[in-house]
Amino acid sequence: MSVFWGNIFLPLIWMALTGRFTLANYLIGFLITSLALWVVRKPGEVNLLVYLARLGRWLRFGLFFVGELSVASLRVVHDILTWRHRMRPAVIAIPLDLKSDLEITLLANLITLTPGTLSLDVSPERDRLYIHAMYVDDVDEFRRRIKERMEHQVREVLR
Repeated sequence: MSVFWGNIFLPLIWMALTGRFTLANYLIGFLITSLALWVVRKPGEVNLLVYLARLGRWLRFGLFFVGELSVASLRVVHDILTWRHRMRPAVIAIPLDLKSDLEITLLANLITLTPGTLSLDVSPERDRLYIHAMYVDDVDEFRRRIKERMEHQVREVLR
C-alpha cells in the first residue's frame, strides 16, 4: 500500500477502533498514522511535494463532487416540488478517453451517484459509456459537460 493511501484509509481503522466517527477523531488518526508511516518508511520513498500535490488533487475532487451533487439534488428537488416538470430524459453514449478499469469505474459511479443520472453500460470496446439522464436539453452540451468536467476530474485524480 502506498503511503498516500495508507494516510487516507488507516485513520478510518483508527476511528473504528476508538468508536468515535468524527472529523476531529479522523484528524487525530491521520496524525498518528502519518507519524507511524513516516517511521516505517524506506529512505527516499516519500516525496513530500508529490504527496501534497496528490492530496490537493483529491481534496479538489471531493469539493467538485460535493458541488455537482448539490446542484443536481437541487434540480431534482425543484422539479419535484413544482407543478411543471422539466424532465427531458435521454440515453446518451459518451465517448471515453479513460482506459483503465479503475478510471472507468470511478466515472460510472460518480455519474450514478449524481441525482438525475445513471450509468447503464460500457461498450465492449470500452470506448463509450451509456448514460440515462433525466435532464437533457442539448445532447452535445451534456456530452461536453461530462467530458470536460467529470472525466477530466477523474483523469486528474488518478493519473
